Amino acid sequence: MSDAGDDLALIREAAREAGALSLAMRDAGLKIWSKDGGSPVTDADLAVDAMLKARLGSARPDYGWLSEETADDPARLGKSRLFVVDPIDGTAAYLKGRPWFAVSIAVVENGRPVAGALYAPALDEMFEAAAGGGARMNGSAIAPSRAEVLEDCAMLGDAKMFVHPAWPRPWPAMRVESRNSVAYRMALVAAGVFDAALALSPKNEWDLAAADLICREAGATAVDHLGRPFGYNRPVPRAPSVVCAAPALAPLILERVRHIELPN
Repeated sequence: MSDAGDDLALIREAAREAGALSLAMRDAGLKIWSKDGGSPVTDADLAVDAMLKARLGSARPDYGWLSEETADDPARLGKSRLFVVDPIDGTAAYLKGRPWFAVSIAVVENGRPVAGALYAPALDEMFEAAAGGGARMNGSAIAPSRAEVLEDCAMLGDAKMFVHPAWPRPWPAMRVESRNSVAYRMALVAAGVFDAALALSPKNEWDLAAADLICREAGATAVDHLGRPFGYNRPVPRAPSVVCAAPALAPLILERVRHIELPN
């Protein structure tokens, strides 16, 4: 079995190839339709998925596979290692010609990510990490911000959520912005570009796996709203929420959201 460094080299190059394909297909014109549930999907999502499945599967035929755009095969549950892939995370931004989408690829071993590559091709930003090796963006080490208070912090999330009247305690004034890709939001927190990101809605393992490892290796906190670490290669590959933050901010956010009951 390959080590995490070899796997990282493999998925990093695959992510670059996938990003180039996504840009080329968008430039050429996309075919777009809706999935069950109404979320958009394109022929590029499927083409990138197929390319990655073929490339990675031929390089590591003994690894399992979990991807947003591939029908789930329960055989993955019996694999000690698998690829967890989102071919284009942030399809809405991708469709609108915005740069905030990413190819997300992780290698998960025994329920934990050990290698992760997250590539935003329109920005040429490559975030990557291997377990125990730190996290980098375009080859340079990254770390979260040193923010210690929520007041005036740079927060990624839904601005309307933070001003909803149902909060027991109002949130302080923050600089709230949005990015379509959950994985890219987390990477921006890992790199200290933003101080925190909060999503109180279900996210799938393919949204989280690579970015989770990048965050943890950078020194950021990435957990659900109850403070639980994410698990991977589970029968239902989903988490209820995401709290991603600089270390000093994470407990301040968690104390405000722990009371919320969300479906697991």
